Amino acid sequence: MNKIKAVFFDIDDTLYDSTLQTEMVRRNAIKAMIEAGLDIGEEDGLEALKDIVKEFGSNYQYHFDELLKKFGYDENPRIIAAGIVAYHTTKLAYLVPFADTIPTLLALRDKGYKLGIITDGVAVKQWEKLIRLGLQHFFHAVVISEEIKKEKPDIEIFRLAAERIGCKPEETAMVGDRLDKDILGANRAGMVTIQIVKGKYRGQMPKDKDEEPNYVISSLKEILRIFRSDNLAKSGF
Repeated sequence: MNKIKAVFFDIDDTLYDSTLQTEMVRRNAIKAMIEAGLDIGEEDGLEALKDIVKEFGSNYQYHFDELLKKFGYDENPRIIAAGIVAYHTTKLAYLVPFADTIPTLLALRDKGYKLGIITDGVAVKQWEKLIRLGLQHFFHAVVISEEIKKEKPDIEIFRLAAERIGCKPEETAMVGDRLDKDILGANRAGMVTIQIVKGKYRGQMPKDKDEEPNYVISSLKEILRIFRSDNLAKSGF
């Protein structure tokens, strides 16, 4: 096996707890809208909001407008604004790295590994996450699906990422939480795959061999142990 020269990471539920963030921003938004005059139950509001996000997509700008319509309300700027303010305030409060994210990235960088990001999503939003997390300067290559018009698990997004960081795919590792996105695509591209068991996909089981990760971890710091014990890293790690 070639020595690993670069490590790629997903962002959501890999570098920070996006599942908890999503849960809390929605709950606090509903609470704020109720306080502003929306006469519904909190859990009813949460379920309705989840359905709206599923129907219109996470990047739709009028989720709260649709929520009011769903419960028979006319447009009400005060209620909508209350939800927006609570949403963004909570979003920033929970946009923090896992405790071992920065120490792990520092350790890998100090050992000479190149670091990269492979993520799906809107480019500005994904860069906002990296910048607010304080992680943007760690990465030699950041590949975002919107910019290249391909999403995981398309093999090309992984091959392009390896090319941009200056390595062959087999000289890289991919760390992510989703078997059907991160692990599947990276396996097919020839990368070493590491599943981090975090967030809403933590109970996911491989559907076939292509979704089976080479390694499973529960925290990022375990990457250092994997590289050391299996001699995947460059000599002297």
